Amino acid sequence: MDCINYKKKEGIKLKISPKVKDILEWVYCIIIAIVLALLFRYYIGTPTIVKQVSMKPTLIENQRLWLNRWGRTTHTLPERGDIITFEAPSEKEYTANEIDTKIDSKNPVAKYENEPSNWFGKFTYYVLEIGKESYIKRVIALPGEHVEIKDGKVYINGEELQEDYLQDGIVTDVSKKETSTGFDDFIVPENCVFAMGDNRPHSTDCRAFGCIPLEKIESTVALRIWPLDVFGKVE
Repeated sequence: MDCINYKKKEGIKLKISPKVKDILEWVYCIIIAIVLALLFRYYIGTPTIVKQVSMKPTLIENQRLWLNRWGRTTHTLPERGDIITFEAPSEKEYTANEIDTKIDSKNPVAKYENEPSNWFGKFTYYVLEIGKESYIKRVIALPGEHVEIKDGKVYINGEELQEDYLQDGIVTDVSKKETSTGFDDFIVPENCVFAMGDNRPHSTDCRAFGCIPLEKIESTVALRIWPLDVFGKVE
């Protein structure tokens, strides 16, 4: 009877030096930390610095804020009076000839037409926020509410809105430029909010480009964290 010999093949073992192993473990930990930080920043909250004058005197340039992004995660609309951040629209203002051709003046929803199409562009734009412009404004009206801007004041469903956060003498006009027009009499579209800056004469906001869809709202301002003498909730 013929004998069949089986020859065992020994596996090749890679021997990694302790130094290289330590480096790989550190790289692994750093990658995990970066991923967790990005997830927290996108879904939970993040600090930011005020870079605009549109919310004076409530918010001043170079103040530091803590933003709550849980509302974006749960797809929850903010409340009237909340200060929010949102993605800046692609169309910032409209001329009289563009009203009702580019946008419906009675159902004004801000335009977003320059969004990235591939996954890498979306990641860098939405997650890393590279090249992304955001605005910070106060929520004035909610879906289904009738907004009128007249005689320097704001009316919601026919009643004047009391805005104690505004400086004395501030009036609310529709347009800041002779070449452009704005929205002064409309119903806030479904799943959108109407927001304006507290510094009305120096704020480019929903009066110029229309209401902000829920999916474009990034966060609400939770706390002012710097300077320490004004630390606390922003109202």
